[in-house]
Amino acid sequence: MSAAMPEKTRILIAEDDPVTRRALEVSLASWGYGIRSVADGNEALRLLREENAPRLAVLDWMMPGLEGVEVCMKLREYTGQPYVYVLLLSARNEKQDILAGLKAGADDYLTKPFDADELRARLYVGERILHLQDDLISARDALQFQATHDALTGILNHAAILNVVSREMARARRERASVGVIMADIDHFKLVNDNYGHLTGDAILHGIALRMTGLLRAYDSLGRFGGEEFLVLTPATDAGGAL
Repeated sequence: MSAAMPEKTRILIAEDDPVTRRALEVSLASWGYGIRSVADGNEALRLLREENAPRLAVLDWMMPGLEGVEVCMKLREYTGQPYVYVLLLSARNEKQDILAGLKAGADDYLTKPFDADELRARLYVGERILHLQDDLISARDALQFQATHDALTGILNHAAILNVVSREMARARRERASVGVIMADIDHFKLVNDNYGHLTGDAILHGIALRMTGLLRAYDSLGRFGGEEFLVLTPATDAGGAL
């Protein structure tokens, strides 16, 4: 059975000149990229704002609709989406033009007529930067999870669940609503550790956290308060509902 082929890196070409656009398509296809190509800036921006959009883009400076620098500026306004590495392509080669393109949000700049080998090298750099950024984001998210979650049970830790409680209590006071807070512990848990060992106790803590998580609503919160104690936060719940 043959191994699955790796997914192609997708790249967007935005170029209104058909000859240049075709030259880009041929070169990029021969290097193994998956290609989307358009002839105006408005369509380029629409595609780059889509979910699962290409992460690499080659944009012509002068295009119908939005120019390449305008696409860059509008693209950088959406900081929450995955980062798109933009290479701006233009016949302008003055230093002030290059500076203007980079200040608008482009990551690199290449003048026309472009050299294929130089374009390929610059796209390699773009891919490397995107991979490094994705690795940094993954590491940041992992550290954030470790800082807010209990290592044994996988639920919120003491500090994180208290932050949730404080936030929801403030919201309840502002909206004159009720909120439920439930403290739960495991009866006679010390006897479990004494008689069966701490590894068994840890397994019970983990299992109970899973069971409790499965019983809560999607907008409830569960945290390990300490030892065998758990804290449950149930928004929009009165005393009877919490019970």
